[in-house]
Amino acid sequence: MDATRLALDLAVTIRHDGHGGVADDLADTAGLAAWIGDRAAALDCAEDGPPPVDQALLTAVRELRAAVRSLFARAVRPGPPSSADAHRLLPEDEALARLNAAAARVPTAPRLTWDAGTPPVLRDLPAGAPPAADRLTAALARAALAFLGGPDRDRLRACPAPRCVRYFVKDRARQEWCKPSCGNRARVARHHERRRREGGD
Repeated sequence: MDATRLALDLAVTIRHDGHGGVADDLADTAGLAAWIGDRAAALDCAEDGPPPVDQALLTAVRELRAAVRSLFARAVRPGPPSSADAHRLLPEDEALARLNAAAARVPTAPRLTWDAGTPPVLRDLPAGAPPAADRLTAALARAALAFLGGPDRDRLRACPAPRCVRYFVKDRARQEWCKPSCGNRARVARHHERRRREGGD
């Protein structure tokens, strides 16, 4: 999983719940444990297993997510940010400091692996034996920093569909929404608004 996918995956743990509200996939420790389990290799915890998920780790990951979403809001300007947290974005310098501090918590060193019959693979892996929770939050922070400092940032968008609160990376020139169901919802909303205006006239 690359940095773009991991950073987006963290940001979109806040999503439309299908009933007009907002759902949080990281609302509790069980949600975080499931989310980490699905991404163990990308989060530097595949070999040793995921860290124990407690309230402290949940708070740390949620704080990182708030920083990521605040910087995503900056990245999509002049477009509007996601409506889920437009009213409670962190100050940008605080969001940057939070990500930089989490990434620096675990130093890394390059490590080359070269299995028989495959090309060599160079990865930056944690140096020493940092706590698993620090390794996980540092991996998330580094992914967000790599995404925000990379070329994919210019394709980041906040989905404009009614009630959607997701960010997405625009893959096609004509892509307007994060997924087809959002496009359908937007078209239906426009149709109803047009019918309402025509009825009012």
